[in-house]
Amino acid sequence: MKSLLRVLSYLKPYRKGVALTLFLAISTTLLDLVPPWLIKMIVDSLVEGKESLWLYGPIAGLAGIYLARNFTNHRRILVNNKVEQSVVFDLRSDVYRALQNLSMSYFENRSTGELMSRANDDVNYVERIFIDGVEQVVTAILTLIGISAILFYMHWKLAVVALLPIPFLVYGAWFYTSKAHDQYHVVRKRAAKMNAKLQDSISGIRETLSFNRQLYEIKQFEKRSRDYCNGTLEVMRLWAFYSPSMMFLGSLGTVLILLYGVGLVQAGDITVGSLIAFVGYLALFYTPINQLHSVNHMLQHALASGERLFEIIDTVPEVQDAPNATLPSTNVRGTIQFDRVDFSYIPGKPAILGAEFTIAAGEKIAIVGHTGSGKSTLVKLLMRFYDVESGSILIDGYRIKDLKLSYLREQIGLVAQDPFLFNGTVAENILYGNIEADRDQVISAAISAHADPFIKNLPDGYDTRVGERGVKLSGGEKHRIAIARTFLKNPPILVLDEATSSVDTETENHIKQALKILMAGRTTLIIAHRLSTLEGADRVLVMKQGELVEMGDHDSLIALDSEYAQLFRQQIHL
Repeated sequence: MKSLLRVLSYLKPYRKGVALTLFLAISTTLLDLVPPWLIKMIVDSLVEGKESLWLYGPIAGLAGIYLARNFTNHRRILVNNKVEQSVVFDLRSDVYRALQNLSMSYFENRSTGELMSRANDDVNYVERIFIDGVEQVVTAILTLIGISAILFYMHWKLAVVALLPIPFLVYGAWFYTSKAHDQYHVVRKRAAKMNAKLQDSISGIRETLSFNRQLYEIKQFEKRSRDYCNGTLEVMRLWAFYSPSMMFLGSLGTVLILLYGVGLVQAGDITVGSLIAFVGYLALFYTPINQLHSVNHMLQHALASGERLFEIIDTVPEVQDAPNATLPSTNVRGTIQFDRVDFSYIPGKPAILGAEFTIAAGEKIAIVGHTGSGKSTLVKLLMRFYDVESGSILIDGYRIKDLKLSYLREQIGLVAQDPFLFNGTVAENILYGNIEADRDQVISAAISAHADPFIKNLPDGYDTRVGERGVKLSGGEKHRIAIARTFLKNPPILVLDEATSSVDTETENHIKQALKILMAGRTTLIIAHRLSTLEGADRVLVMKQGELVEMGDHDSLIALDSEYAQLFRQQIHL
């Protein structure tokens, strides 16, 4: 119930539209109650042998009522759909905003497919509440109240007989709800797993083809798809028992009315027209009851989806702005200090232990070490993708926890080992560095990144679409676009995560020339996997199992026969 009320709270900004929808729904419902009464008048007039003129009035009235009813229904559908789409837009936006504000750890512990399933499929299931649910419930309740009043007005004993199945219908609805709700949670989880597998297999299609594992992937996907189908079938089996049973109980009302009503007609207690009207109203009476059963079925699915959506919206980011976060008026100079920093991804297994060093503004620092030594973790902590467990990190004397997150990340440019490009044009990907830049600035950044020549040779130049993750470009081309993007951002602090890896010698030279220009005047951290890329570094920090074990320039560390020297000799001999 709490989730339902929260979903319905999204209607508040659209009170006028909701009120108009309900007014039109009430009008449609009231108009629905008139035809059986007019039919009663026609039948009774025929039985009593009245003149034909008595018949034309009610018949004309029927035509007018049907016209008015369909017009109000037409307007109701238009208004209701406008409100519904506005609410769904707000809900989907809230989910997406929440995702954008969550910490890196949230995404690293969940698959992309699962999150896509929540943002798309679950929102669509909740959407059904607004398309059919709210309106159907209101109109059904109003119809039930209106028809009950008419039935009791016409003949209270016959009305009591007509309502005998109601307690059984209420019990059936309670029983179904108690069973279906948990099962729908299972269905939504299985759907998320299926979507996660689909997304994963599409992203890794090159590996699938190169290893010739299409049949394996098909079997893996079909297993998850079958689990989802089986879960859905469990719910449908329950619905297949519930829905016909409820309709049968509702039909018994008509049988009871005819059994009792025929005797009343024969005894002269009611007219034939009244009995026909009673049967007509009873058909209208059980139609909204069946609608309520359908809404209940839909509601259980929607509530399961709503709870999954609110789980995202309610998640508190592990990394967020301090209550009185500082927003300096100018860019930082670039002095970085790690003060006895400890951090671990897994409790009890330190990823960084007692890191303590200072980097002067404009200094170029190389961070080296074996895989898993903590190099990339230092950068993640600097950019506050994660927060330190103890100690502190400072930039220009400010603790980074005291700075606005948006400000902090604007001060740092990252060129990753495997740069991510969005599925848009070359220009759009460069523009990501500064979305307010103009076309000339984009081209200037590309020239500085030595990317302009190859971009001009693309089919549509800067307007060429790069494909998902930049699949249409080579590794070196993606790196140069990423460098151009960072040129456009123009940050005072630069992080290079092996930006020349996996490219040929000629491309590497182009990238090095671009990086040399980019590093000028900036504090630069170079995460080096290949020690041959350390040209221009003022100092080298050597990490080992999360600890800073050595620090100095290249020549002095080689002379000391240090950990760095051993790493260097190993790579020279490879």
